[in-house]
Amino acid sequence: MCGIVASVEMNRVDGKYTQLYCEFDMILRPYRSVLYIPGGRDSALEKARGMPVDAIIFDLEDAVAIDKKALAREVLVKQLAEGGFGKRGQIVRINGLDTPWGADDIAAISAVRPEAILLPKVDDATMITELCNELAKHDGFKATKIWAMMETPRGILNAAEIADAPDVGGMVMGTNDLAKDLNSRFDPGRGPMLAALGLCVLAAKAAGIVVVDGVYNAFKDDEGLKVEASQGRDMGFDGKTLIHPAQVAIANAIFAPSLEEIELAKRQIEAFEVAIEQGVGVAVVDGRIVENLHVKVAQATLAKAVAITELEALT
Repeated sequence: MCGIVASVEMNRVDGKYTQLYCEFDMILRPYRSVLYIPGGRDSALEKARGMPVDAIIFDLEDAVAIDKKALAREVLVKQLAEGGFGKRGQIVRINGLDTPWGADDIAAISAVRPEAILLPKVDDATMITELCNELAKHDGFKATKIWAMMETPRGILNAAEIADAPDVGGMVMGTNDLAKDLNSRFDPGRGPMLAALGLCVLAAKAAGIVVVDGVYNAFKDDEGLKVEASQGRDMGFDGKTLIHPAQVAIANAIFAPSLEEIELAKRQIEAFEVAIEQGVGVAVVDGRIVENLHVKVAQATLAKAVAITELEALT
């Protein structure tokens, strides 16, 4: 999952083309917008095929009433078998293994060979091991990654061991459940939540996996979403989970490299190339030193921009 070598062709400022071969520990597939879709709603699942989201969480847990669990499972398997979701990331949130529905969820979705399974309320790495053992009972999960919902105080304290557990490919912040357990009050700046958010970002980056921020509940409040999504981006999150299609465009814009960032990245790489040709180990761009580490960041920025362009062309 980490140490991916990306070959990226970008148009240089002077009109020439160059290939940038960059090695960096990140996931090239974009996860700017990760939309929750109830697993039992045919109409929502059909609409999701045309939405410009980077990834979808097909939810069999919180979004499904207890008496609709079996039906939702059946509907979701049928929809996923039909396909048509393109290159979007496809993640199925199952019910916990300590519920009456978790094992049945796994047995049913094995037929569609999901890209990832999202396990709710992960407290520690033993829960990941238990899920791995359950997945091993079926043939459809050889390429399936495990994603962990980080939504309990104990899970936050064990974030590093969870991120390092076998087959874990991503973490999703469950900020609503976490706020409930913390008994914290609402704060637009998310002060009570910052320690937990930061711990999970650190754990995910150390493990080289995806980490996605929690939802913003006020789906009609565009300005509030912009503020919170920008905070998450600045902290290092790869994207944001969303509860409504109206939030997608904002998340996509905020978690994508800006035109200014792309142009700066190109100039930094060019200046560093010139410096190396002149036998100098550093360059200066806009009055700031550019070293090899800055070039790697610039290469990653361009690689992400290309990955986003390619994904948007296919969805």
